[in-house]
Amino acid sequence: MEAYTRRGNSALSINACAAIVEKGDPERFRAVMAASVSARRVLFPLYAFNVEVSRAPWVTKEPMIAEMRLQWWADVLDEVAVGGPVRKHEVTDALADVLDAQGADCLKGLVSARRWDIYSDAFEDAAHLNEYIDATTGSLLWTAARLLGATNEASVRDFAYGVGVANFLRAIPALEDRGRKPLIDGTSDGVRDLAQAALARMSAGHAPKDVALAGFLAKPTLKRAIADPQRVVQGALDLGPLAQGLRLLKAGLLG
Repeated sequence: MEAYTRRGNSALSINACAAIVEKGDPERFRAVMAASVSARRVLFPLYAFNVEVSRAPWVTKEPMIAEMRLQWWADVLDEVAVGGPVRKHEVTDALADVLDAQGADCLKGLVSARRWDIYSDAFEDAAHLNEYIDATTGSLLWTAARLLGATNEASVRDFAYGVGVANFLRAIPALEDRGRKPLIDGTSDGVRDLAQAALARMSAGHAPKDVALAGFLAKPTLKRAIADPQRVVQGALDLGPLAQGLRLLKAGLLG
């Protein structure tokens, strides 16, 4: 039987969320720490939720168990949406305090999209890949942006698409090592076209500064993939620590 907790005592949960993000998504942790203090109350629970959901398909080799883990988080979102008590977890108190019914519904699409990660099936086509990026990174960053006051969903999702593709390209070697077939077209031209399209959408989009910080590495990553697509399969897209620090500093100062 699930244990449940009422909302309102989320201070410890926010600290737990920060620790989860710091360990599971250190780049995004640094981005949140560069954001305004008031935004952290929203961003840490959302990003911790994303860490928990994104790793659920990978902590077991049993698809049924992975499906159950994702369904658990989908059920949490249902509980948040109706405004009642939510089951206990390090993340759920703080998440329930900042998330509304609209956000919960949006993030259910993120949970559903993560089911692709459980299995070794390839994406059906480019549209399927785009839907996956939009349902994962797009829904996460749009929910964060809306809760922080943004109203232009299309623009935020365009920005988020670039962030999602950049992160996806960086993950290609690890996905292939795990038997996945992540790329629709793994040729140099195919990779370059994907990165160029992502960069164009990102450049045309916009997100609030506190949310946009999550993409502080996206543009240089996409540009490196465009200049030399072989960097993708070689796992050589990452900037060095100093360059990363400078990018975050620039993003924090200029947005």
